[in-house]
Amino acid sequence: MKELFAKIIETVGEDLDRPGLVDTPDRAAKAFEFLTKGYHQTVEEVVNGALFPSDSNDMVIVKDIELFSMCEHHMLPFIGKAHVGYIPSGKVLGLSKIARIVDMYSRRLQIQEQLSSQIAQTIFEVTNATGVAVIIEAKHLCMMMRGVEKQNSSMRTSAMLGVFRENATTRSEFLSLIR
Repeated sequence: MKELFAKIIETVGEDLDRPGLVDTPDRAAKAFEFLTKGYHQTVEEVVNGALFPSDSNDMVIVKDIELFSMCEHHMLPFIGKAHVGYIPSGKVLGLSKIARIVDMYSRRLQIQEQLSSQIAQTIFEVTNATGVAVIIEAKHLCMMMRGVEKQNSSMRTSAMLGVFRENATTRSEFLSLIR
């Protein structure tokens, strides 16, 4: 990857011997590896057995989970937050694991619509919840820095599974609680 970043830098017309750029290909490769580390993680590793028996069947919500991802179309970042809710069915997921699942999927080349669905589907399958809701709000640098250059635009996506899709009251409760 280091050699490829060097080629990109040279292709834009820069001098790799310039003091500020001498180590840039190596730094860029390391940064890109970090930004896409979700490819090297699995759900099993992230969850790490942190499922606990519970009689609770009340809504669990973790909101304002910071996230960053890379748009798969332009390889520019999108940055925002995720709100995740689920209704347990016999077991609950360790609190930090929800944020770790968000991180795992967001640290891949991605579109926001898919990211919402991946998070929801994974939590639904791992917990056997009666429903999962995910809303992501993000600003996309591909839209802010290029193309239409709209600085104040943001995108919201949602994925609703189980009772959150089937029951308007449950969905409304989730939406009111994340406001």
